[in-house]
Amino acid sequence: MMTSDCLAPGAFIDSDAPAVVAFAQRAAAGATEPRAAALRLYAAVRDGIVYDPYVDLADPANYRASTVLAKGRGFCVGKAALLAAAARSLGVPARVGFADVKNHLTSKRLYETMKTDTFIWHSYAELNLDGRWVKATPAFDQALCERLSLAPLAFDGVNDSLFHPFDKTGQRHMEYLHDRGPYPDVPFDTIVADLRTAYPHMMRAAGLAGEFRNEAVAGA
Repeated sequence: MMTSDCLAPGAFIDSDAPAVVAFAQRAAAGATEPRAAALRLYAAVRDGIVYDPYVDLADPANYRASTVLAKGRGFCVGKAALLAAAARSLGVPARVGFADVKNHLTSKRLYETMKTDTFIWHSYAELNLDGRWVKATPAFDQALCERLSLAPLAFDGVNDSLFHPFDKTGQRHMEYLHDRGPYPDVPFDTIVADLRTAYPHMMRAAGLAGEFRNEAVAGA
C-alpha cells in the first residue's frame, strides 16, 4: 500500500467532501503541526460523534465519512472512516484498520440481537505521523465511557490507541482476537458479506433503533 493511496479521497473515506474539509479545519484550528492537528481531530470524532451500533449495517452510507458526520452518530467503521477522511483533508496520510474483538461488556439487547459478544471487522484509524503508522480508535465517546466506568481512550499520536482490556473496576472489557490489517478505503462488500454470515439476526433487523449508551449501563 503506497502512502499516496492514503492521501487521496476514497468512496468511503471521502476526504474531499466539503463538510468533512470544514469539520477538519474547525477541529484542528490553531494546531501548528500534524501531530497536534491529529490529536484535535481524534477528540472531535471520538466525542463529537455518538457511538451507535444500531445503524443499518447493509447501507453503504453508514460506512461513509461524510454521512456519519452529517448524522452526528455512527458505529466503529464509520467513525474510523471519518477520522481518516478528516486527517487526509489536512494532508496527513490515513487509512482504516480492522480487527475481530470480544466485548465482554456489550449490552444484553445487543448480545441477544447478534447472538454473540464477538464483533468481526471492528475498525480503527491509522495515521502516519512522523514517518510511522499509529492506530487510533475513536469509537466510544466520552459520555458512553463514563457510563460504562471506562477511561476514554486517549491518543497521543505516538502510541497506539486501542480498547482497554479491563474497565475501571477490573471487569474484563475488550479482547482482541484477530488483526485483519489496514486498508486504504473501507472494504464494504467484503465486510457486509461476512456480517451477513456471522450475524444474520442483526442484518435482518436493519434500522434497529435503540440507545446503546443506556443499554450498556444496564448491561454493565
